[in-house]
Amino acid sequence: MNLHEYQGKEILSSFGVGIQRGIVATTPDEAVEAAKKLSEQTGTKWWVVKAQIHAGGRGKGGGVKLAKSLDEVRERASQIIGMNLVTPQTPKEGKKVHQVLIAEDVYYPGPNPTKEIYMSVLLNRQVGRYMILYSPQGGMDIEEVAENHPDQIFTEIIDPATGLLDFQARRIAFNLGMEGQAYKEMVKFVHALYKAFISIDASLFEINPVLKTSDDRVIAVDAKVVLDDNGLFRHPEYAAMRDIREEDPTEVEAREANLNFVKLDGNVGCMVNGAGLAMATMDIIKLSGGNPANFLDVGGTADAARVEKAFRIILKDPNVKAILINIFGGIVRCDRVAQGIVDAYRNVGEIPVPIIVRLQGTNAEEAKQILDTSGLKVHSVIALQEAADKVKELVG
Repeated sequence: MNLHEYQGKEILSSFGVGIQRGIVATTPDEAVEAAKKLSEQTGTKWWVVKAQIHAGGRGKGGGVKLAKSLDEVRERASQIIGMNLVTPQTPKEGKKVHQVLIAEDVYYPGPNPTKEIYMSVLLNRQVGRYMILYSPQGGMDIEEVAENHPDQIFTEIIDPATGLLDFQARRIAFNLGMEGQAYKEMVKFVHALYKAFISIDASLFEINPVLKTSDDRVIAVDAKVVLDDNGLFRHPEYAAMRDIREEDPTEVEAREANLNFVKLDGNVGCMVNGAGLAMATMDIIKLSGGNPANFLDVGGTADAARVEKAFRIILKDPNVKAILINIFGGIVRCDRVAQGIVDAYRNVGEIPVPIIVRLQGTNAEEAKQILDTSGLKVHSVIALQEAADKVKELVG
């Protein structure tokens, strides 16, 4: 589950991570009031107006603007709120901005130069451990840094038995060139950041930039926080932060129906039980010359109601030219699934695309007979290769 920047910063701050302070606003008037309040709290004389969407690269699309007066705060907020912001991480049409974060200016003059740093906490799947990925080249796309300055990318692998150790935090501060008070602040920042990551069951923290200010404080100027959906039952207060306006409406509908669904860009809809079988089915579609339009796992209880809901969700995609149903009957009998398909087909009404059904496992023969005698436009197959050939025939 993705969070907005302001939500992520609230969580980080609650664990002692230094942040660029700000107040969220949904209208230009609220933005002005937020700027006034922020000045009273922090003494800031300038403000940053930042669009709140679930995508990076907001500055490149005009979603982050500096305001040097309250009039400019109102003007910038008016420009950003309601706009369709297009960034390298949004769809072509962009994402509509519903709110902005009015943040304090943290690039104020002081006795020392400022320094921008990249830092993220994530799972290193090759070694099966969390790691801190960091670079003194902050404020840039980490992919660009990795390509052009690979010597400026550092990692710290963390043993789950011990957690982040003091010497590792000190090594991070050293590799980032911190000295004196800034060194101490960076060590504290790293410890607090990792504690927050572990405590909230996050799957990703990306802070770009982490800023060493001119008076040697270390703060998160941005915050991309992604929570592990599987851990949300332990954190209902964070689950309540979900903003479904930022999510694909079809995926939201599928989640409410307890279907595992991810929308893709292909032309063949998939309805499968089990994640492994779903991945194999998507591979078969690719090998047959088609492209999967979705990942949809109906789970072990593929009854008529779930199958019908899955049909309706898949058919909302106008790019779908065929639907491949691939079910292994283990916990649920194939004949029950077949009857569910027939009932769902009739409830949905006329389905404008061909349906290929492969049912294997318990009572597979009975299931095939139910489909073959149903009178419906369903292509029943037995082997995976048959399914691939039928997809190729029907989709081209």
